[in-house]
Amino acid sequence: MEERKRKYGQMEGDKERVCVMGGAGYIASWLIMRLLENGYLVNTTVRSEPEHKEDSSFLASLPGATQNLKVFNANLSNPESFNAAIEGCTAVFHLAPTIDYDKRESEEIVTKRSIDATLGILRACQNIRTVKRVVYTASASAVAYSGKDVDVVDESFWSNPDCIRVRMQAGASYAISKLLTERAALEFAEQNGMDCVTILPSYVVGPFICPQLPGSVYVALAILFGNKDIVEYPVHTVHVDDVARAFIFLLEHFNPKGRYICSSEVVNIERIFEFLSEKYPKLEIPTLDSLKEIRCCKHFEISSKKLMDAGFKFKYGFNEMYDGVIQCCKEKGYL
Repeated sequence: MEERKRKYGQMEGDKERVCVMGGAGYIASWLIMRLLENGYLVNTTVRSEPEHKEDSSFLASLPGATQNLKVFNANLSNPESFNAAIEGCTAVFHLAPTIDYDKRESEEIVTKRSIDATLGILRACQNIRTVKRVVYTASASAVAYSGKDVDVVDESFWSNPDCIRVRMQAGASYAISKLLTERAALEFAEQNGMDCVTILPSYVVGPFICPQLPGSVYVALAILFGNKDIVEYPVHTVHVDDVARAFIFLLEHFNPKGRYICSSEVVNIERIFEFLSEKYPKLEIPTLDSLKEIRCCKHFEISSKKLMDAGFKFKYGFNEMYDGVIQCCKEKGYL
């Protein structure tokens, strides 16, 4: 933060105000917690529509929230509704979701809504002169399905929508919308001279402070929830705290550019089975033979080299991810 203070000057004494969109979500709420711990003033947004109203009451119990957190209602269909939350902020983290899985909406509708909302928010940031950097949450699926036969993919790769449709039996519309929205955001930023970077997490695993079960947690523990059809192995994962730390790193890093993959562990089905059998034998774990029917794909690496070369260090590995998430699910009654 000290580097940013020198560049932008101090905001409200020694504290800088930032905006986290989608604050009731898994990654966003964890990011808010870490930002508050790091001395930031935080504005956050939650959905205001009656049919999608989000429970953000848990945010009030975060350390420092009473003094340093403000919660605003906003609606992605009306980007101007974010103006009040963005006003006075030096940075904006866009984590607000733009898809409703239960509606089974078409890929075209999901993608258009996502792009329109994101570009509207970027225009709002452009008009509010205090904003110096925007960090957009993309997805590692935007590099993982290029259709090229390679051992390593990095930020130079872009997924092919047709490959996503073939490979992802669930969530294809979401992945394609994230891919095309990231492209649109980066193009808009380049054309308008905006400081915008994107972060591409793989499946985010670890404890959660939001009340609802996060989608990536459900995928990570799919075999325990009795659903073997929503993921193929090996699966690329990253701890939620590493993702939050990466967001803050990209905020405080003096001159980040473009895209940054954030993924630390590759997990195969045998490793998960061995871990669960040894540490949590009382859980209802399917037999290894029954797990052989789960779809498997060629192993390849999703490289976080660019992020690490910039100076970021991952803190957590497989054991911390799965221990943390299983303990949390047990405490919250999901397991």
